[in-house]
Amino acid sequence: MRQVLIALTLAATLGGCGGRKSPPAAEAGRREAEQAPASSWRAIATPADRERLRAWRDSWVDALARARASGAAQAIAAQGALLLPDTRLPDPLPPPGDYRCRVFKLGAKGAGGLNYVAYQYFTCRIARDGALLRLEKITGSQRPVGRIFPDPAGRPVFLGTLMLGDETRPIAYGRDQSRDLAGFVDRVGERQWRLVLPLPAFESLVDVIELVPAAS
Repeated sequence: MRQVLIALTLAATLGGCGGRKSPPAAEAGRREAEQAPASSWRAIATPADRERLRAWRDSWVDALARARASGAAQAIAAQGALLLPDTRLPDPLPPPGDYRCRVFKLGAKGAGGLNYVAYQYFTCRIARDGALLRLEKITGSQRPVGRIFPDPAGRPVFLGTLMLGDETRPIAYGRDQSRDLAGFVDRVGERQWRLVLPLPAFESLVDVIELVPAAS
């Protein structure tokens, strides 16, 4: 019965289609999820994503060191506060609307990979989704989509999945660990936000997605 309740919570909060079923959560994780309100990211996050979130800063420092050592120090410095782990301004939630977004991949996971990649601007959208915000990358071959959860600690948490290629619907969060994404949303400038994704399954140690309003 307890596993059924968790499955229903996941389906209602981050619905989708396809993918593989994730293994049962650990007993401690199940207890914490059952005690958390439905609007809390703690009621939804998988154990693997909790680990990603806990390791965010160490992963980022490691990724920056690799990127700088590869010759990208000047390119990183040119981005100012965007790629600095500890830069966070008050009022971190971005307002609903259309955004220009670009992805920075820091620190290669495998031998032969690039330690610094900066992509061109794509299109992202943030919309109201009940009491939460929904963030979706509209264009590009890798498209995160998910919800932003406020957190009492003051740093909003993103939980979602990765759409690839010509897929038209996201896999349900928690069904395929290789597609699950977890991260933080920060405001780093007057009209500039970022989505930080530590330890994604593919390519990099950290992805940083810059978000600026499309009208700016």
